[in-house]
Amino acid sequence: MGITTGFYLHPASPLHDTGWGHPEHQGRLRALASAVGREMLSLHGIVEQREGADADVEDLLRVHTQAHVDTVRAACDLARTRQALISLDEDTKVSSASWDAAVGSAGTAIAAAAAVASGDLRTAFVAARPPGHHATPERAMGFCLFNSIAIVARWLQAYGHAERVLIVDWDVHHGNGTQDAFYEDPSVYFLSLHQWPHYPGTGVAEERGSGAGEGYTLNVPLAAGTSRAEYRRRFEGALAEATGGFRPDFVLVSSGFDSMAGDPLGGLLLEPEDLHAMTRHLIDEVASDCGGRVVALLEGGYNTERLGLGTAAVLRALAGLPPA
Repeated sequence: MGITTGFYLHPASPLHDTGWGHPEHQGRLRALASAVGREMLSLHGIVEQREGADADVEDLLRVHTQAHVDTVRAACDLARTRQALISLDEDTKVSSASWDAAVGSAGTAIAAAAAVASGDLRTAFVAARPPGHHATPERAMGFCLFNSIAIVARWLQAYGHAERVLIVDWDVHHGNGTQDAFYEDPSVYFLSLHQWPHYPGTGVAEERGSGAGEGYTLNVPLAAGTSRAEYRRRFEGALAEATGGFRPDFVLVSSGFDSMAGDPLGGLLLEPEDLHAMTRHLIDEVASDCGGRVVALLEGGYNTERLGLGTAAVLRALAGLPPA
């Protein structure tokens, strides 16, 4: 079978310090890497661990304003000078290592997409932090500094690797930043399933895009406690609706694991086997027309044990392996 799937890390990601009392703390990646490490024997020869790269400012500016980039850099510089955490808002903090982690997270996602676009890999999972899907073109929020998945979509388009990109977001929170980036753009279809009502307060079903992008955003708000079967039914139905008139050249996933049962910041009930099945459905039924080219990016997930189990399940699905 050979190597088909990349598991991407960046050395700066574990150094992004938000404080141990913060939900998006440094221990998340340790737990994730430990869980994947326990799977590596069964993944040997199919999944390869790779180290990512840094995004250029040019990559960031395809999505974000110069003012936003300057604000994040200045906050990280101030954290380095003061040797203290700096708050960009009530939820979003940076440390001296956060700039390197943020450009590393975006750059690693680009590296993974480049490997898949070139045919070197078929699929990839990017285990980097900070997460990105709440970062709007103009502001950091919700633990997110730069919107890595939006940056990757624009990179793919800028370098001729894709004209039409499908972004699927199954984080428990609505990916408001990703929606904002593409709300008027028919070349990127954004599909989000998320708990409602919940942070950040966006993502009602009536938000469908505007202008040329009308009809290219699909939100599926779900009540806390929605059953696993109902979630999967809504997921498959939404994918069918999204791709009824949109044939993607590339598929990106905002893979938030806070949609799993037991997450302290969510009220949905998914289990690792659901995420495995959803990933396989996405590859087999949606991405088959574009060669199965799927890259998943880590977003939320704040129960560290469950985060590890969920990541291993998605990684196995990306590699074409059955659930553990």
